[in-house]
Amino acid sequence: MTQSIVSHRGSDAVPATVLGQGPARIPTGGKIRAGTKTLSRTAAENPQARAIYEQGVAAGQSFDQIEQALVTALPRIKTPLVPKNVPWFTVRGQDFSNPEIAQQILRAFGEDRGDGHRLYRFPVVFPSDHWQVVMPHELAAWGASEKRYWSEYSPDGRVRHCKTHAPVPFDDSGKRVIRVFGGRKTVARDANGGICDPEACPEYQQRQCNLSGRFLFFIPGIRSISAFELHTRSFYAMNAAIQKFETIGFLRGGRISGFLDSQRTPFYLSKKLVEVAHIDEQGRPARVPQWIIELEAPVDVTALLRDRDDDEAALVQAQLATQILSGPTVLAAEGDRVAAPGEPQDSAAPTSAHAGPRPQARDGRPSLEDLLSRALACGIDRQRYTAYANLRWARLEDQPAGAGAGLG
Repeated sequence: MTQSIVSHRGSDAVPATVLGQGPARIPTGGKIRAGTKTLSRTAAENPQARAIYEQGVAAGQSFDQIEQALVTALPRIKTPLVPKNVPWFTVRGQDFSNPEIAQQILRAFGEDRGDGHRLYRFPVVFPSDHWQVVMPHELAAWGASEKRYWSEYSPDGRVRHCKTHAPVPFDDSGKRVIRVFGGRKTVARDANGGICDPEACPEYQQRQCNLSGRFLFFIPGIRSISAFELHTRSFYAMNAAIQKFETIGFLRGGRISGFLDSQRTPFYLSKKLVEVAHIDEQGRPARVPQWIIELEAPVDVTALLRDRDDDEAALVQAQLATQILSGPTVLAAEGDRVAAPGEPQDSAAPTSAHAGPRPQARDGRPSLEDLLSRALACGIDRQRYTAYANLRWARLEDQPAGAGAGLG
């Protein structure tokens, strides 16, 4: 299975080993497909091809396995299978390291909408807070058995390069291949100076190089230490997902990993029928209906905003608890001495000559200055408490003295 790079939490350096020094990787143990494959028109006219296809589908084989069986049995059919856009996701046992997981997913989240028991919508949680990690993507051109060219960005993210595998090295005699440690090396492609420029790329113009991406996630309730992946080639699906990731990250302080709120709300992946615009072979704009992957975040946005307020409240309450538990006398600003817990209030009389009496409470409610004085007694400066109160309730500085009702 393929792997994806993820960032470490914390700043500890990764120790160097003989296998290299690099970030941690999350292995994937299964693949959910966005669509399905059916027999091409030529293959559908062949009775043997139809029999092989139906047997493979009934046995739960992957489409790669079915296609390989068709190519072996009918080598004259160059393209036996073609992709088909459908409103459900395809989950097959042979696409998982443990085939039983496919059945677990279908039993837990599958439903029958008239086309059999299918997977139309399912919950997911992402393992990283960086959308580039949970949705890696690239421009790639594939050959018969391997990836020929692919795009990579420079470390500063400014230049997109076109990469390829380095030639296999030979020894001085030119007859013996040199063993390469750590796998084949990669180099910049000679064409276009190693720059990925789709408009000047013959492979891209001939539709041999295409955008390819995948979502990496865990499914709540499905026990697996390995993540699952869902591939897509839809620019619209990936672009819409990026917008959702960035919005949720903004509301959650940069976090998109894990559940979205205290109610354990996950993301959901489903499919939506939309009209996709494209340019036809004659250069004219056209629109065609397609089922594309949709990332859902069914969460109450106001709850996410309230969670951020509660974080601020926790900071203030933690400081107050620390002052109460520690018990020492706290010196307030302007020379005022504030009594520690258990100390008589008389000893907290003002010691500076210019310190006047506190404003009296109105109707039993604390005044604004009284609130700020109490915050100061707990070691919280005026600006910090005012910023917290403005965020939690209303602007204190816009209220008249004595308007602090409900804040104490």
